[in-house]
Amino acid sequence: MLQVPDVHLAPMLPILIVLAGALASTVLGFHLPRRALTIINLVMLVLSGVSMAYLWNSGAAAFGGSLQADNAAILLGITILIGSAMTLLVSLDTAYRARVSFPEFDAMLMYAVTGTLLIAFSGDLITMLIGLEIMSLSGYVLATLQDSRPAEESGLKYFLLGAAGSAILIYGIAFVYGATGSLNYAGIAAKTAGLTPENVGILVGGALLLLAGFAFKVALVPFHQWTPDVYSGAPTSVSLFLSTVVKVAAFAGMLRVFGGALQNAPGWASVLQILIAATLIIGNAASLFQTNFKRMLAYSAVAHTGFLALTLLGTPALGGAAMTYYLLIYTLMTAASFAIVAALQRSEKGMEIGDLRGLYYRHPGYAVALAVCLASLAGLPPFAGFFGKYLAFQAAFQNGYVWLSVLAALASVAALVYYLRPAMLMFMPDRTPAREYQHGERPATTFTVALGVVGVTVLGILPNLWYGWVANPGIWGALAGR
Repeated sequence: MLQVPDVHLAPMLPILIVLAGALASTVLGFHLPRRALTIINLVMLVLSGVSMAYLWNSGAAAFGGSLQADNAAILLGITILIGSAMTLLVSLDTAYRARVSFPEFDAMLMYAVTGTLLIAFSGDLITMLIGLEIMSLSGYVLATLQDSRPAEESGLKYFLLGAAGSAILIYGIAFVYGATGSLNYAGIAAKTAGLTPENVGILVGGALLLLAGFAFKVALVPFHQWTPDVYSGAPTSVSLFLSTVVKVAAFAGMLRVFGGALQNAPGWASVLQILIAATLIIGNAASLFQTNFKRMLAYSAVAHTGFLALTLLGTPALGGAAMTYYLLIYTLMTAASFAIVAALQRSEKGMEIGDLRGLYYRHPGYAVALAVCLASLAGLPPFAGFFGKYLAFQAAFQNGYVWLSVLAALASVAALVYYLRPAMLMFMPDRTPAREYQHGERPATTFTVALGVVGVTVLGILPNLWYGWVANPGIWGALAGR
């Protein structure tokens, strides 16, 4: 007898609302001004957030558990929506100068957001893979939308390496299914407790392939080669999106898989330790030698990937809470930094670190805001970046990864050098002519920067405003067994 699937609208609502915005941009793109489309999409993001608030504590699911609107998904989804809204706001002021002021930009971005939410709300590996591919394919297009050689090169590198990462991920899914006979996170977690020795070998192989596939998406060393070229070659608003929303979604997938489904699987944690150590060393070391500010932020994103990955080595309750707090803070401070670059750069190649000299005397507001963001990225108190790193160190340290926590702390101290260098230059006098654009108001970008600065400051002084929500053990204790 044919069994009708349990298709419930409620858990799909946040995703469907964003998808409606993408479809509206596709259909109405030739009839409405691009600015009107962006405002419509911002409204759709707000409505999606409202629907997530409605689903809080509901535990709603659809398609036999393939789509889960649990509290973990909602918390990660809110961070995705915040990063997406900040990207759209910045694009309101910079899209024309960046030569991406056409409806396809908004459509591709909203399709990408749809994919990221699918990853966060996924209940099995197939749903996660579908979301990952929607996000990735849209990201490849976004990286190449600008009519310039650097954008075309960045998009091609992103596509080739991203396709390789997706292929490895699919092989890993096949291995895990072969070992456990299940694609559902809860089913995989249940089967890992009683596997035969032959199946354990297949499971370890699948887990390591999944780890390598995700490492491409989040830019763990040595799978990070695409990051500096794509971030520096793509339009700055796209770099903002890739460095925040895409990274949040990829870590959401890793949390679902390694903090839930494969939590008890052997092998992957030992390999992840090595990847994290290499990421911390190479990401921070490479940042020291960058002269282009966008490339420095790109390698900074690689280094922060190492700090974020530390949370995967903690217990699901402590590590999940630490990752969710850190992801929101990382989104705020990174988005605000890229927003300032988008507002002040002379061309889409970005700006040299030397161009920041004397910024305080030309744009005092942006100079102070960028200094706050750099201090938070460096992990200096009282800004929220300090508390985010502390939680990541704590999650790994309390689960027995002492040497890695010490290495992460030392890497964080070394990072002060390349974060403080541009911060100091901004407040030094500069007798050369103004280096940045001086004309035009940028209210949307200024609002984005203010949101990031206020966020990292308030959440650093009062961390429980966000951590109090994410630290509930009930959210993470049953991550795989929902």
